[in-house]
Amino acid sequence: MHWIFCRMKRGRSAVVCGWMLTLAVINVIAADQPQWGQRWSRNLVSGETNLPETFDLKTGKNIEWSVQLGSETHATPVVAHGRVFIGTNNNHPRDPKHQGDRGVLMCFNEANDELLWQLVVPKREGDIYLDWPNSGLCSPPTIEGDRVYVLSNRGEVMCLDINGLANGNDGPFQDEGVHMTPSGTPPMQPGPLDADIIWIFDLVSGVGIHSHDAAHASILQLGQYLYLNTCNGVDNTHRRIRSPDAPSLVVLDKATGRLVAQDAEHIGPRIFHCTWSSPAFGEVNGKPEIIFAGGDGVVYAFEPFAPADGNTSSGVQKTDNAGPVQSTNSVAALRKLWQFDCDPTAPKTNVHRFVGNRRESPSNIKSMPVFHQNRVYVTVGGDLWWGKNQAWLKCIDATQSGDITHSGELWSYPLERHCMCTPAVYHGLVFVGDSGRRIHCVDADTGRPYWTQETQGEVWASPLVADGKVYFATRQGEFWVFAASKEKKVLSTIDLGEPISSTPVAANGVLYVTTMSHLYAIRKSSP
Repeated sequence: MHWIFCRMKRGRSAVVCGWMLTLAVINVIAADQPQWGQRWSRNLVSGETNLPETFDLKTGKNIEWSVQLGSETHATPVVAHGRVFIGTNNNHPRDPKHQGDRGVLMCFNEANDELLWQLVVPKREGDIYLDWPNSGLCSPPTIEGDRVYVLSNRGEVMCLDINGLANGNDGPFQDEGVHMTPSGTPPMQPGPLDADIIWIFDLVSGVGIHSHDAAHASILQLGQYLYLNTCNGVDNTHRRIRSPDAPSLVVLDKATGRLVAQDAEHIGPRIFHCTWSSPAFGEVNGKPEIIFAGGDGVVYAFEPFAPADGNTSSGVQKTDNAGPVQSTNSVAALRKLWQFDCDPTAPKTNVHRFVGNRRESPSNIKSMPVFHQNRVYVTVGGDLWWGKNQAWLKCIDATQSGDITHSGELWSYPLERHCMCTPAVYHGLVFVGDSGRRIHCVDADTGRPYWTQETQGEVWASPLVADGKVYFATRQGEFWVFAASKEKKVLSTIDLGEPISSTPVAANGVLYVTTMSHLYAIRKSSP
């Protein structure tokens, strides 16, 4: 989509005074799913119809195709322009020259599971907490036109050619062979199954982050710019932020990878674990807001970035060695519109003294905030591994300004223990699952519960609502299908045999379900 900005200068600040959404220039197929969640609200609701309510791996019922991935897959697939993209690891190598633990982004033919190309990224060296073994590439990409934007396991924001190297190296980046090769070994020779890198921005050297466990971000593409969380977090002791001054939210020019803006909230010292929540976008009474959930348990709203001179055009930045692009110009500070502390009575200083305390600790946010009808829905609470056994689903009034901690909460609904799950808002209902092994359906206006369902496994994956159904998956390998209604109706339960971290996705009449090691394309068979 395309936005036209009009800017007014008021003293030293600048505000967006116009915002026009032009539907006529949508650059994706209507039924594609080119980003995790709805573009741009992050709501996990699809307009797809005629989707199956059950399937069977043994008999092949409703299975269009399936494909083996690595041994661990935590990313959610996206579907665009006849291709399916999914991040995984390299424990089932597709190319014999790529051996050993790697982060991998695979690109398949949507019609028949053929591997078209793959991005293979070596693990970071040294401390295993910088890039956890076998975790693979965890970030879902964002597709716009012929460009693929993704965060690698090394904390690199990457722009890739959707066609890979099969149609040549488009550049300006030319060193794909060096990039795919672990340090200390001779550069590999790229082939037609390898990714074509256009540019790279390294968050580690570019803004000084200290990543933790696994880099994870779903990039929000908005006009000329890319917005993403930085994955800044604790070190291997879990009691220290090594980069307290690094930003939590950054903005890059999509054509060049140049850093143009970042938050100025100095969130670093308050991050309890890591900055894993991806930003969302919404229009509040016609005014645009970037919604961002920090690693400090606070939801922030920022004005979208626009350059001071109003010029949003830029050419491809050339570099002498075609290496990672770093910012050479001044970096703007994003203007904050409001903030909401989801857990205002929790500790705010010296937060890491509470590591391992299951009764008292700060809260953090791992899920995405969801924007819907001037409201923000978000899950928040004690950290799954290190925090208190307390969590909530919050509903926030996004029409206010300033510190709205005490005025912006419309309702709060208690969850069980911890929550990794992004909520789905649909027809006045909110669906969410938690690590207390429970699925919830609550009223979107009041937070009043309609029903719950006990599960055998923790719910890490977010739900998908589509075709009047809501799909849930658990770490026990259960796949639940409910009617998307305030009366509980279980349509089916399917045992997939291994843990599921990935959100189900619907695109072009097909339901995509990803387990640790397999991707399934599921289509409703004709009667």
